Amino acid sequence: MGKELNPQTNGFHHHLNGDGPPLPGGDLPDLLVLRPGLLYKVFEQEFLAKFNVLKAFESPLPLDKYLLRHAQAARAILCEAIVTRITADLLLQLPALELVVADGTGVNHIDLAACRRRGIAVTNTGDVFSEDTADYGVGLLIGVMRRLTRADAFVRRGAWPAAGEFPLGLKLRGKRVGIVGLGNIGTKLAKRLEAFGCKVSYNSRTKKQSARYDFHPTVVDLASHSDILIVCCSLTEKTRHLINDGVLSALGKSGILVNIGRGPIVDEKTLVSYLVEGKIAGAAMDVYENEPNVPSELFGLDNVVLSPHRGAFTEEAFGDALKIVMGNLDAFFSNSTLITPVSTNE
Repeated sequence: MGKELNPQTNGFHHHLNGDGPPLPGGDLPDLLVLRPGLLYKVFEQEFLAKFNVLKAFESPLPLDKYLLRHAQAARAILCEAIVTRITADLLLQLPALELVVADGTGVNHIDLAACRRRGIAVTNTGDVFSEDTADYGVGLLIGVMRRLTRADAFVRRGAWPAAGEFPLGLKLRGKRVGIVGLGNIGTKLAKRLEAFGCKVSYNSRTKKQSARYDFHPTVVDLASHSDILIVCCSLTEKTRHLINDGVLSALGKSGILVNIGRGPIVDEKTLVSYLVEGKIAGAAMDVYENEPNVPSELFGLDNVVLSPHRGAFTEEAFGDALKIVMGNLDAFFSNSTLITPVSTNE
């Protein structure tokens, strides 16, 4: 098996150095990091080799004082969704900022409207995490349907000789799977589930003319025609708590929910209630409403699979993400075209 993605492990460093054109001038350009995400932690030496990293997270100063003293000339900031939010108030404290670089695909932690008003460009890592996230979604689904994590614990604690038979799981083949959000991840997930013999349908902002799956105009309608509902859409104000009481009620007592999108898309308090009261059959989650905090009521349930927001994270995907992040930074500081710009008009 491969090495773990551990910030203390430097196994990647010898062959992933963000290859790009040399930056003009002898001085390294400033790159502001408020709090380090996992990509920065794993590849810190690569960033330090190419940039003068302004490590706000290491300073004893309050953030506003640090920014006033050290970051007034910073033109670029690296941010990660879980640990850094780019707000309008923060942008006001960074008068020279021209580029926000997200180290993942999602940009719901960035105030795009404020960036647009300031003329600040935003980039993400494009599609590099989609394949692995789709794989993980299938893994979570099989995990909850076949009780894999419980089966593992059953064997490890020595219960098999004493207790005998382990409870039966559920068959995936033939199930009706509703996908909420048929974007990059949702499309890849649909193809995988077709291979398992599932009947796939979807809900999205608009009907996809190229999609051969049944389209449902509302998530409630999709849930009512699904045995399994998988959340893949982006988090916006319109999708916040999209999976609510009405959707879960439509999914029903035999339904299963999987969330590989963003935690706040699901009304977590309502979901917990449905699981505890047996109003749906099970759930598998990689994301949560208030990460890294997970409702303790879920810990004792044997029909739930929990994962610490790691669906997209593989060694290979991280290597690709680093190249894109470095490529965007190289392009920006060399006055070239950004590789993966994000529209700030949405």
